[in-house]
Amino acid sequence: MATTSSYSIGPETARLVHRAFTVDDAELAFELNSNPDVLRYTGDAPLSSVAEARQFIADYPDFREYGYGRWACVLKESQTVIGFCGPKYLPDLGVVDIGYRFLPDHWGRGIATEACTACLKFCLEVIGLRHIVAFVMPENIASIRVLEKSGMTYDCDFNYDGIATHRFVLDITQAEQ
Repeated sequence: MATTSSYSIGPETARLVHRAFTVDDAELAFELNSNPDVLRYTGDAPLSSVAEARQFIADYPDFREYGYGRWACVLKESQTVIGFCGPKYLPDLGVVDIGYRFLPDHWGRGIATEACTACLKFCLEVIGLRHIVAFVMPENIASIRVLEKSGMTYDCDFNYDGIATHRFVLDITQAEQ
């Protein structure tokens, strides 16, 4: 799945620019990935420090290995990173997953739906992906709504890394309808 193209700049929307994280984003990445409310439905352990966040960003292999990855979501009006959204290749499953996280101050404003919809379209039309999945815990109703509004459909219940999830899908034939 190695690639020669790199999509370090993702889609642009009315309110957001999507770009690869830089080590300058480490404080925000720590804030986002250490917040228990943000992590509640992810199954991920919190980051322990800004230094750990900086190292994670510096070592993040996805753009180098696959040409795409989770993009920082930057609010145009303030040039502030407020979360992430984007594709991630999951080699253990052989699929591309769309994922997103946002700081709680930005929940309930349609930003996640705006970002997810734009990223899915970019993945299909620009990167050329044909099938994208998302895994969401059944109790994460807000995220399920984001996926549905973004055009994804429920596929099945799926045990992902020992966590009971719903799997949602979007493929090129659905997007063309």
